[in-house]
Order: sequence, then structure tokens, then C-alpha cells
Amino acid sequence: MAAVGKLASMSRREAEKLIRDAGGQVVELPACADIVVVADDVGDWRRARGDRAWFDDAARAAVDRGELEIIRESELWSRLGLVDAEAGVACLYTPAMLADLLRVPITAIRHWQRRGALRATREVRRLAYFDFEEVSVARKLAQLLAAGCTLSVINRKLDELARLLPAVPRPLADPAVVVEGSCLYVQRGEGLTEPSGQLLIDFESPPRAAPSADSGESRPVTIPFTLAELCGGGLPRGQRDDRSGGAADELRSLAAELEEAGRPDQAIEVYRSLLFSGEYRADDHFALAELLYSRGDLAGARERYYVAIELDEDFVEARSNLGCLLVEAGEFELAEAAFRGALEYHREYADAHYHLARLLDRTNQADEAVFHWQRFLSLAPASPWADEAGDRIAEESGRRSAIGARPDGSRPNRSADGP
Repeated sequence: MAAVGKLASMSRREAEKLIRDAGGQVVELPACADIVVVADDVGDWRRARGDRAWFDDAARAAVDRGELEIIRESELWSRLGLVDAEAGVACLYTPAMLADLLRVPITAIRHWQRRGALRATREVRRLAYFDFEEVSVARKLAQLLAAGCTLSVINRKLDELARLLPAVPRPLADPAVVVEGSCLYVQRGEGLTEPSGQLLIDFESPPRAAPSADSGESRPVTIPFTLAELCGGGLPRGQRDDRSGGAADELRSLAAELEEAGRPDQAIEVYRSLLFSGEYRADDHFALAELLYSRGDLAGARERYYVAIELDEDFVEARSNLGCLLVEAGEFELAEAAFRGALEYHREYADAHYHLARLLDRTNQADEAVFHWQRFLSLAPASPWADEAGDRIAEESGRRSAIGARPDGSRPNRSADGP
């Protein structure tokens, strides 16, 4: 197999390992290959064979004879079973993994998912998983963020793109839509055009963004209804009309907008107003916990995580994030219990295996830590944390060999699969 272009879903090294594990071999020249994989970031991939920088006469002749096949990157992952629905959660990305891979805040990943710019391949107990095709979409969004666009500016870009390409269900998922700096272009033939076919609309001078918490500016948050109206005019909960649910949704939207505009303190106050209404859900407490955690309020975040779990015991991401908070607070036994609790509800939750493995190493439980490192690596071989897991497994294997123990990978007495 040979590859054309920079792979959108993973590094070349990670891809080569997956291909070798599947019995394949990677070569440099297309003419020496049976299959040529064109990266999803290459816009007009079907015309790749006409590019002499990639395909010489011998390679094009092999294509014409049917001896050389050209496929897209996403098709390769499908053939390898990485995006097959039956493949479980292996080789899928959780929000935390995706944020770490792209070096963006996890709040940005959740924001894009909430707006529909990113679509989870599947959800397990409220936990979203993204496949390699979504990684390519997220990469474009991350490029805009890295170019200096705020989340609000990116929202406007996506809205404009959808307006100009109404026949395309998800324009950003189309390989023809590419990112150059802080601009979106559509690749047509040899050139790049603005989505309407004309010169690019000036996205470089957006309206003045809302002031951030660090800008020194502030303005009060106006809630467009009273707390009494939000609570249904004082009626018992079962007798409230539809106004309360609608008002609660408005508060959620307002809190999200404030968070996206870089005003977390105001977003926190709006979430607190929502909790006062009684029309809250488990994910409202989780969202507030995340904000409080980001502001360094560990005690407040801890309480909100606990309430989210009390309201929905299946909320595995809340359990895992609570564990991370408890590690930071130095309460290792409680943190271990939180991670194990997450794994009781979702045994294939790679993030929880990762965090538990790190904690077990820290508390001198190396044998079981290796088991969880191995489980993590088997569940998420393409994760940005995979190298750390591989290094830790190799280190422990070398240590055991040095003292005469047989590193046979036998299962420890305690495990997340059956404590």
C-alpha cells in the first residue's frame, strides 16, 4: 500500500502500524503498490491519478490495467474494520481523546458536537465516540481555532457555509471544503474558490466579539424571564405548563453562548439559575461541574459531579472526570473508586482505563496498572495517549525480565472487568 497526501485521521506512523497488524505493507512508490490510499484532506481525490507528482506513467498504466486500486482514506479504515458498527468502540475517539489529539479545549469539542458540527458515531451511557471521518471534520475546526478564530466566529463561518451550499448536508465533511488560515474555501479543479463561486467573503473582520473574562470588560447578564416564571409561577412541579421547560432550554442556550464567548463566570451564574428552577437534568450539573473545575473551584465541581451521578448512575463521563478531580485533590482511594465505578458501567471506556492505570502506577500497584494500560491500548490504539501506554508496558516488561519474572501478561487479581 502507498499513501498520497497527509492522512487526516492519524499520523503516518500510526497508520503504518495498523496496516502491518492487518498483514499489509507500506511502500513509498504507487507503482510498487496494490492499493494507493488518497488522504481525505485531498479534495478531488478521484483525479489524483492525473497528478504526475504522485503517479508516474507506470503507476497510471497499472491503474488502467486494474492492477492498482485507488481508494479514499476513510475507505481504508472501513476495510480494516475500524469504522464498522460491529467493531465496538475500538479505534474511536472520546471527546477527551479528540481534544488532546487536536490540542483544543474539550469545551470546544463539546460545543461543536452540541451545534451539530461534529456528530458522534455512537454513544454509550452518555459518552460520545467519534470515528476517523469525524476526526477530519474536527481537524478543520481546530485549524480555524488555531488561526485565531473564536468559537463565535467559527459559528458564523459554518452558518454562512451552510447558506451558500444548501444542497450539501454537511459542507465541512466534504473533502472539497478546505481551510486556509482563517478562511474556508471550496476546491474546484485546480483552484480554490469561495463557496458561492466568487471571491471569498471577508471573514477577517467579524463583528466585535463579546468581551472575555480576561479582557477587563464585563457586563451584566440579563435573563429574559423571572425565576417565578421559570418555575412555573409557583405551581407544583407536576402541574407546570410548557413555559418552564422552554425557559430552562433558553437558560441552557444562554449559558452555552456565554461559555463560548469566553465568559465562564457569567455562564456559571446562569447554570445556577437553571438549577434553582428545578427543571434541571444530570447533564446540567455536569456542565456546571466542568466550568467550576476549569475555574479552579474543586469543591464546587466535586459536588456537582456527585449530583450528576446521583441523578444518572450511568453517567460514566461524570464518574471518570470526578476521578480526575479527586486525583488532583490527592484523594487517591476515592479516585480509584470513581474510575472503577465508570468501568463497571462501561467496560470499554478507554479513558477510564487510562486514568486508572496512571493512578495505579502512582500508588505502586504496577501489576494491575499494566493490565489497564494493555486494555487501554487494545481499545484505543490510535489514541494520542497510545505511545505513553506502549512505553509503560514495555518498561514494565523489561523490569520483570530483569528480575527473572516471566512477563506473560497474566491477568492480575483485581480488574475493572470483575472487581
